[in-house]
Amino acid sequence: MENSSDRRRGMVVGITGASGSIYGVKLIQSLLQLGFDVHLVITNAGWRVIKEELGWKTSDREAVLREHFADFPGQYIYHPIADIGASIASGSYLIDSMIVMPCSMGTLSGIAHGASNNLLTRAADVMLKEGRPLVLVPRETPLHAIHLENMLKLARLGVRIVPAMPAFYFGPQNIDDLISFLVGKVLDSLRIEHNLFTRWGEQSEEQGQ
Repeated sequence: MENSSDRRRGMVVGITGASGSIYGVKLIQSLLQLGFDVHLVITNAGWRVIKEELGWKTSDREAVLREHFADFPGQYIYHPIADIGASIASGSYLIDSMIVMPCSMGTLSGIAHGASNNLLTRAADVMLKEGRPLVLVPRETPLHAIHLENMLKLARLGVRIVPAMPAFYFGPQNIDDLISFLVGKVLDSLRIEHNLFTRWGEQSEEQGQ
């Protein structure tokens, strides 16, 4: 029988049709680099945004995923959005945490109302019912009252809401620095150690040495 201490750490990462697919890509690569097994779910709108924002050739989805996610210590497992019989659709399958990054308002609404109409929203519902960590990274502006009410409802259920809001206090030099900061904040919310950005106070401490 497998010892729980020997079980590889498993995460679910969802990418939706909100702008900012590069956030999800960077998150997956960071988790794989840290040795996590990543169960990946991408909505149909998410695939379209990936094609338009990143220029990936999504006609062969398996091939493009291998190209960008295969060469890391951790392993990725791709689940088609319609595969409601996938392992992560069941609470009996052990998953440590789930992140939807970026999270569209449509997906956020589905999660908030328990509408498990695809694998992504079903997997999120599993995290809620099993009391496991769920992080959503909404990417929309401006926000109207329904958006805010849905986020408040989920926050009261213990969901971590980490909006895609970049910071500038650490002196970012390029877009990748801003992306890494946000991915790092998501990892912080799950107490996962990383070195994706310089924390407040670290620069002054280094200068004083």
